[in-house]
Amino acid sequence: MDKIKQLQQRKAVLKAAGESIREGIEALCDEKSFVELSSFSFSKGECYGKDIGGEGVVTGFATLQGYPFYIVAQNFAEQYGALTKENCDKIVKTLDAAEKNDKPVIYLLNSQGVKVGEGTEVLEGIAKLLLRASQLKGSVPQYAIIAGEVYGSAAALAAICDFVFFLKDGVLSVTSPYVLSAKAGKNLSKDAVGGYAALKNAGLPAISVESLKDASRVIAAIGELLAIPMIDAELNEAAPALNETITADAVAALIEGAVEFGANSSPEVKTLLGRIGGISVAAVVFDDVRLNERNVKKIRDFAEFAACYDLPFVTFVDCGGMESSLAVNDSAVLGRIAEYLTALDTIAASAKIAVVTGKAIGIGYSLFAAKSARFDYSIALANARIAPFEDAAGAAIVYGKDRAADGIDLAALYGEEHADPVNAAKGGYLDDVVEPQFVKQYLIASLQMLLR
Repeated sequence: MDKIKQLQQRKAVLKAAGESIREGIEALCDEKSFVELSSFSFSKGECYGKDIGGEGVVTGFATLQGYPFYIVAQNFAEQYGALTKENCDKIVKTLDAAEKNDKPVIYLLNSQGVKVGEGTEVLEGIAKLLLRASQLKGSVPQYAIIAGEVYGSAAALAAICDFVFFLKDGVLSVTSPYVLSAKAGKNLSKDAVGGYAALKNAGLPAISVESLKDASRVIAAIGELLAIPMIDAELNEAAPALNETITADAVAALIEGAVEFGANSSPEVKTLLGRIGGISVAAVVFDDVRLNERNVKKIRDFAEFAACYDLPFVTFVDCGGMESSLAVNDSAVLGRIAEYLTALDTIAASAKIAVVTGKAIGIGYSLFAAKSARFDYSIALANARIAPFEDAAGAAIVYGKDRAADGIDLAALYGEEHADPVNAAKGGYLDDVVEPQFVKQYLIASLQMLLR
């Protein structure tokens, strides 16, 4: 048989087997930029009865808006995108190449779990894959796109990624939603179990997008931000509106080209990747926050992200301290705080900057603005409040049975005058107290000085 004709026939089989997933890759990537890797590699186990061309996963490299990426795309049309030992190995080969060539990875995920017939072999393959993906964390950015149903071990792979994009029909679940629905005794939809809005307590770095084209645009924007370019900036740019009113949205507007992830989880804490004066930063914007396990974990994860990619870490603090509830008291919040401090301490290669925009009460100040927490530059806006307690009533509750507190004027001690941030500045704990409209100027100047 003519070898060229034979090759054409073989490639036609592969193309037909993966037609839909290749259409997805084309929608995600620049036109005709995808180059497939290991195209003839697929499972050959006896339980299948035959080789299944294109089965499970398609891998390769391509560009998105000119930026190079490695691509891993699960082919749901064959075996429901089931993970097998062979395609786990195939993905690992792609991750090895991504690390060697210092290029990010995009996973286009759509899988109902493992291929049961492979037994222990596939479990070994999954362990190898998850470990390899974990080893890349912090050196090679990894993006997961939840393009359909993503169950079981494929969900664990998504959780390792730095960013998790949900398409409209994307569902992520550690167990099949049908099983969870049955166990709960409810007739729940897949979206109600594992959709973007449903996973509000999962703590994923999640981003909701309408289409693969939208995902491509945001991924390219993130790629630019992670490059940390130094762009000429207007040093004297003011924000007069901040002198009138300070809201979390107004503060977030100081960050140029911001991409927020994890908005479906603890929305009172915004975690934003963007620029201030052209310099890429990882910024946390607080919106009158009381700390609990979920929002501290979100901040912890974001601090780890900043440390991994040497991003300046900027906190805009409006935090009234710990949430006072039995549920928070009997949670892992203290462990999360310890983990956050460890992550904060590893941000050594770049700047740590704190701006107290509202309240910084008790541990809210200690964790997110204190010089002793090794913030390089700390400032407060003129109308900020910094104190051990939010008000005299809070202090009275704590000291109510303390005879040593008798005769102390708690109202004066914890009133407006003593909470004035100038007092912290007098003690050397703040570098400055600034007029709100000029805060961006101070941030740009400090970033330019501190950026390594």
